[in-house]
Amino acid sequence: MNIETSRPPQRGALGSTRAWIVWGMGALTFTYAFVQRVSPSVMIDQLMADLMVSGAVLGNLTAFYFYAYAGLQVPVGMMLDRFGPRRMIAAALLLAAGGSVIFSQATTVEAAYLGRLLVGIGVAFGYVGSLKLATNWFPPRRFALLSGLTMAFGMLGGILGQSPVAALVEFTSWRQSMLILGIIAAILAVIFWLVVRDNPIREYSASTEPGPSPLKGLGIILSKRQNWLLALTSAAMTAPLLALAGFWGVAWLMQIHDLTRAEASAVSSMMFIGWGFGSPTAGWLSDRFGRPKIIMQCFIGIALVSLSAMLYLPIPTAAILVLLAISGFTLGGMVTGFAMARYSNPVSVTGAAYAFVNMAVTATGALFLPLIGWLLDLSWDGVMHEGVRIYDATGYTLGFSVLPAFLLMGLLATLWIKEDRIDES
Repeated sequence: MNIETSRPPQRGALGSTRAWIVWGMGALTFTYAFVQRVSPSVMIDQLMADLMVSGAVLGNLTAFYFYAYAGLQVPVGMMLDRFGPRRMIAAALLLAAGGSVIFSQATTVEAAYLGRLLVGIGVAFGYVGSLKLATNWFPPRRFALLSGLTMAFGMLGGILGQSPVAALVEFTSWRQSMLILGIIAAILAVIFWLVVRDNPIREYSASTEPGPSPLKGLGIILSKRQNWLLALTSAAMTAPLLALAGFWGVAWLMQIHDLTRAEASAVSSMMFIGWGFGSPTAGWLSDRFGRPKIIMQCFIGIALVSLSAMLYLPIPTAAILVLLAISGFTLGGMVTGFAMARYSNPVSVTGAAYAFVNMAVTATGALFLPLIGWLLDLSWDGVMHEGVRIYDATGYTLGFSVLPAFLLMGLLATLWIKEDRIDES
């Protein structure tokens, strides 16, 4: 069928059920990515005891996910631009399934490293692929909102990776829990392949013009100072979520605030819940008023204040719960960084642009998880319980202090960000 004469639908006719389903499948893969990202946080004591590792080694083990995820973001973006999300995400999910199985059967740290590395590679396409599908299926005036909604799907994964996975670990074991996550990835890969198409044109023809060459696309992205500033600020707004709610927060709440695993994971999840509401709110405000930079600055400023109060003031657990929710909500404003990347780069390299920002975002996990673990070990006084290291309040304060410092750096970086919005129909 001739594409020109058949007049396929324009990109992302609002209200198109097909467009929402396609984007929703992409967002669902990001939900799964976040489940995998945070699930080790409810297994810390079992992993320490079973694999006989320290806090620094355990942080490094968890960070292997981020090494792969962050390190591959730019190639992922270029592949999505060149080959489309459908085939890349479906194949990657199968790899994540294999990595989950390997991790679940690991008896050595090296095998566990390999499993987490493969999982990180397998889920690396989720968020950027979802944004690419949103770019292909929806008009630009809805992009910031869809970016926020995609992030909300990720936060749903963060919530599912906390209390529900904690309950599963208690009911079975960390090994069986990871095996179940591997099976879920395989099922999701099959459904994604059957349901998703790269763009509306491919509903009519399999022949579409590929994106630019990888090197050319990369050159366009790296040449723009705006992309570097957006990457830095978005990373600063993500580090506290990955470090606290994503990993060390549960152990901190259990050891310092005497909460049970279930209670600690539930309280820690408030950060994900806040992020889940804050991301689409920031996206909607950005689309509504066309001022993503101002919104980003307001959100990061409030996050800096709430996080500092939680770490440095003597406050009760109930107040920590509220401050975690506020911090999560305002840190969710990092999606405005992707919106500004959308407006600052040509459509043909948007996948690479999103991936570049997301590389910096996820690299914070690779950096801060082992860094905090190292700082905790540095202040450790030798106390252990059933093979698990017990850190005191001073150690956690020292370890977590790198987070507000990075947030302040991100806030200062926004002063040089340009707010150039492209109004496209």
